Amino acid sequence: MIMAPMQTAGRRASCHHSRWPTAFTFFSTESRSDKKSTGHSNTSLPSFDYQPQDRLDTTAIARGRGLDVLHDPVYNKGTGHPHEERERLGLRGLLPIGVLTMEQQVQRSMERYWHGDDYLSVEEESQGGITHEHLRKWHVLDEVHQRNETLYYKMLEQNFVEMAPIIYTPVVGYVCSYFHRLFRRPRGMTFTAADRGEIATFVWNWPSEEVDAIVVTDGSRILGLGDLGANGLGIPIGKLDLYVTAGGFNPGRILPCVVDVGTNNTALLNDPWYIGLKQPRLTGDEYFQVLDEFVAAVMGRWPNAVLQFEDFSIEHAQVLLERYRHVHCVFNDDIQGTAATAVAGLMGSMAVLGKKPEALAEQRFVVVGAGSAGMGVVRMIAMALVKYGMSSEEAASRFHILDAHGLITASRSDLPEHIAPFARKDSGSVEGEKLVDVLRRTKPTALIGLAGAGRLFNEEALRIMAKNNERPIIFPMSNPTSKMECTFADAMEATQGRAIFACGSPQEDIEALGPNGRTHCSASQANNMYIFPGLAFGAFLAQGNVVSDHMIMAAAEALPSLITEGELKNGRVFPSMENIRSISAHVACEVIKAAADEGNVSNTFLIRALAKGEEELKRYVQRHMYTPDYRSLVPPLDNSRMPASHHQR
Repeated sequence: MIMAPMQTAGRRASCHHSRWPTAFTFFSTESRSDKKSTGHSNTSLPSFDYQPQDRLDTTAIARGRGLDVLHDPVYNKGTGHPHEERERLGLRGLLPIGVLTMEQQVQRSMERYWHGDDYLSVEEESQGGITHEHLRKWHVLDEVHQRNETLYYKMLEQNFVEMAPIIYTPVVGYVCSYFHRLFRRPRGMTFTAADRGEIATFVWNWPSEEVDAIVVTDGSRILGLGDLGANGLGIPIGKLDLYVTAGGFNPGRILPCVVDVGTNNTALLNDPWYIGLKQPRLTGDEYFQVLDEFVAAVMGRWPNAVLQFEDFSIEHAQVLLERYRHVHCVFNDDIQGTAATAVAGLMGSMAVLGKKPEALAEQRFVVVGAGSAGMGVVRMIAMALVKYGMSSEEAASRFHILDAHGLITASRSDLPEHIAPFARKDSGSVEGEKLVDVLRRTKPTALIGLAGAGRLFNEEALRIMAKNNERPIIFPMSNPTSKMECTFADAMEATQGRAIFACGSPQEDIEALGPNGRTHCSASQANNMYIFPGLAFGAFLAQGNVVSDHMIMAAAEALPSLITEGELKNGRVFPSMENIRSISAHVACEVIKAAADEGNVSNTFLIRALAKGEEELKRYVQRHMYTPDYRSLVPPLDNSRMPASHHQR
């Protein structure tokens, strides 16, 4: 019997170093001679009882490492790479820790084949403010991003208001919920509790020598959706898309990360497709050891980067911020970014009322939600009140704070340290008092929601606010839409169109019934994207040691001056997002000036720009913002060295 090589179609067949294993076809010389003499075969072809173990050796040696392997369709196995290959090919950290067999991958792909990638339930559609059309748009953008990053960011830049809800809230909540089913190729790094002692080694698997911004989550409190484990990586990915589009960061120098310490989400633990660490969440010292190792590793490799913490649980968010903020350029957007956004919105509310920001000292606040975000807002407002002349005690007295158990008073046992200064100490306050009773008794001017528990601002509560205020300030700031304390329509109907309103998730324009009949109303969105892109970009350019409270307050104070007279007349408390790049540049300039006031700028080029004045600072910031344009990939041709015949063509 003779063996002849089988020709393979395409360019790889002609390549001397073909990456395909050699394949053979078998034929019998006897059968062929019989056919030639008789016209048909007298000898049947041999039969083979083929078993997989009978195959020739099909080992294929990869010719790359890291992302090069994962982006090569010949070698890439995605989540199918076993741990040995991940170690030897520099794939650790680039893939979620879960390993799927090829059969599992086939099953998952067949599920997509038959049913598509739309997992939106009727309940999610009705409560979450997300539609199937939103998901179709997300898939289109995701496909563009996979193929052409520059085109992707150009689309976002030119259509920011339309696309921001698709790449971030509210759609990003859905993406995180089903991240394990939507995962295609890596767009960040995953560090796990199983990697302890080795994180500083494989952090070098990320190919970028320079990283300017890192966003990290542990997946423990994704928006209002709770513990999503490794699926939480979708949040840093979406957040950094906003860093690029709104803030001007270079997309080649950003890094989304998730620290996977397990999950207590039983649905994910029992899901065969879940690709995170399948164990209960670490707690206590073990948890902090993993986070310490992660921070040391990423800041050790990229010491000039800004590190942002995102969607950590209440029990860890504040502790981690205090643990690192005094030694690294670190901030927590849920605590500090949300707080700055709320303060900016309240200052904008003063402008709507025809007052200066200092009028904030005249307001009384009821805040529903005593988590990391809620208390971050309370502390930042209190800082502003102190800046405007109040004592710390007087500022604290302007707040009534409620959690799931009602009004928080000093009589409550085991008060957390960061809440205790704001617990009510007066005799008129009753521990656990309900919201509507607090509103009737205290007559606040502003009602702020950060509980993430749904429709807590019911019609009765809203009508009490309207009765006690000509222009009640109502800020339901929870995300996503299903977790908001009330909708725009709820607030405007209950207050006859008089509310000064800002919300955490986008809301549709409405026709509200007011004193002069129905009027067209549009909602301001109290979205952190007004703050964090400019804050992070300013902090990065400054190359300071920390992100200080003074810098964050400067970011908040930068926004009200950008609201136009027309926007103020319509009750808008934030400027239009159509100009998000200009807004972020302005915020970055104010952050840099605040850093300079504290001696927190080490960038010598920036120091020179500051010395030349405001206009030079603006030019410096704008010059360093990334613009998604095509750049030549080859050097220009030297026409003088070309033959004349070429010019004639």
